[in-house]
Amino acid sequence: MKLSPHKQEQPDVNLTPMIDVVFLLLLFFMVSTSFIRESSLKVDLPEATGQSMIEQETPIDIIINADGQFLINGITLENPSPEQLSAHLQQAVGINDDPHIIISADSNAEYQNIVTAMDTAQQLGYTRLTLATRQKTKE
Repeated sequence: MKLSPHKQEQPDVNLTPMIDVVFLLLLFFMVSTSFIRESSLKVDLPEATGQSMIEQETPIDIIINADGQFLINGITLENPSPEQLSAHLQQAVGINDDPHIIISADSNAEYQNIVTAMDTAQQLGYTRLTLATRQKTKE
């Protein structure tokens, strides 16, 4: 009896499941990546240590009340326009090229007033801005 030789088939590697897994991993990493949006205003945020910073010069204080009243180094401005705010800020700064400006806003103040103060300082070329905060009390 003569047996016919069986042809052996070559093993076949199916890459489709591996490609599917690679695409799923790629999709997962693309979706889970966080994108950071940088702000156009440069702000020096205060440290949370509670210790005061030592200054060589007297800072310019801008205080914003809840009712929209601005105080620049003690001079009161009632709902000023950006132009008025700019003029009073330049007057308070004087000949200093880059003053340290501290913005203290009431927690109930309109956000637009804070942004207006920051934007006005930036347009005048002042880059050393600090937003004043108070330290949380432990209850």
